[in-house]
Amino acid sequence: MPDTTPTPEPEESDIVVAAPRRSTWSEMKTAEDWWAVWIGGCLLLICFLAMYFTLPADFSEQVATAKETGEKVSVHSPLKSWLAKPGSWSDNPLHSIFPPEKKNLLLPLGAVFLISLCAFSIGIKAMQQSVAKFAIGFIGVFLLATLAYILTGQVVVKRYNLEYALWALMIGLVISNTIGTPNWMKPALKTELYIKTGLVIMGASVLFSRLLVLGLPGIYVAWVVTPIVLISTYAFGQKVLKIESRSLNMVISADMSVCGVSAAIATAASCKAKKEELSFAIGLSLSFTVIMMILMPILIKALGIGPILGGAWMGGTIDATGAVAASGAILGPEAEQVAITIKMIQNILIGVTAFGVAVFWVSFIETKESNIKPDAWEIWYRFPKFVLGFITVSAVFSLLYVYLQGGDVVVPTVVKESSKVFRGWFFCLAFISIGLETNFRELTKFLKGGKPLILYVCGQSLNLLLTLLMAWLMFSVFYKDVVTEVFTK
Repeated sequence: MPDTTPTPEPEESDIVVAAPRRSTWSEMKTAEDWWAVWIGGCLLLICFLAMYFTLPADFSEQVATAKETGEKVSVHSPLKSWLAKPGSWSDNPLHSIFPPEKKNLLLPLGAVFLISLCAFSIGIKAMQQSVAKFAIGFIGVFLLATLAYILTGQVVVKRYNLEYALWALMIGLVISNTIGTPNWMKPALKTELYIKTGLVIMGASVLFSRLLVLGLPGIYVAWVVTPIVLISTYAFGQKVLKIESRSLNMVISADMSVCGVSAAIATAASCKAKKEELSFAIGLSLSFTVIMMILMPILIKALGIGPILGGAWMGGTIDATGAVAASGAILGPEAEQVAITIKMIQNILIGVTAFGVAVFWVSFIETKESNIKPDAWEIWYRFPKFVLGFITVSAVFSLLYVYLQGGDVVVPTVVKESSKVFRGWFFCLAFISIGLETNFRELTKFLKGGKPLILYVCGQSLNLLLTLLMAWLMFSVFYKDVVTEVFTK
């Protein structure tokens, strides 16, 4: 006879519950998503104003003359010499910071460190966390990020396109899985804050015109494939693998199909998952993210797939948003922009997914009244606010590019010589943090029987196949001419 013993209810303290509802105004002052917007926006504003107020007095005349002669106006950001990352070297790693016959980089590296520390400390204070503990840990995380940049700068390494994200992850993983992450460094492991802030800054380099043009094929890739994979993976886990924990099944399915950590956190609250289930799903996602962000660019190059199609494929399949940007950068600027656009469109589904899961859980899974009351506002509460920052920044800089006198010169210079430096550092800090937070030993208990691992592998395999097919149809067949025109302008 079948076992009719009721499954014991999890302890209330073990359940991931939705954060108490707060007003939007309160969220804007204390939530991590909003502080990513404020920090990224303020840094971009400083970078732009520093450039704008130091333009030569006859800049307008130079622009007018350049248009008549077909030449380009050359300008530089005054912040260029104050912001830097370690440079190239061949046989002596110290040359990355103390280049021969050139000015050493200690001062600009110190400036990046101090500006970053101050900016993030303000956010940490607003989020009611210890600034002192964060600052101490940030020193260690920044030094490891510097090491990652130094390793990236080796001339042979650069020839093989082994980017800083790979080295940052490897450094973090080696420490986490050998000696263990030092406790004093843990308060500074703000992976999501670093990534989200970097992505807000990245908005300045993604012209809104391209976002709109790529948006339509991107919607097909992100909004059609994602729900198919989510539902199919959950059904596969329940009907075929017979995974006992429905909540673990759902969190893994959402984590893998939508966009990683953010989707997992939102979905876990909606289906009242255990905290250890959420931790496992995130660890599983991060582990595969490390593998996919390294192997996918290599596979794309080996198969001869173009950067635009390759970027679309990575944007729809790699879980972490920062990893998508880093992997896209390996294939070039075109792949980077397409990948991050697809991922941003997909990120919009976080709120929709959380709301849908909450309705499904209350209506069909739970047998008693749920503490989570789904309503239309749930989408707004779950929606990742840093996406609004990305879109706003993209729109503002796109308008400046078009309507500002010489904007087609000023905006690219601001991005290349100042804001891009901060973006790179923040992504590097994020991948150091991911590595330091990922301990494979702690995840082994969930691998008993192999069902969660099989679920993730099968679901991600379906995701890879469907996303590649849809991306090929959208970017290489139906919208090929439109996309090609965008990137040849």
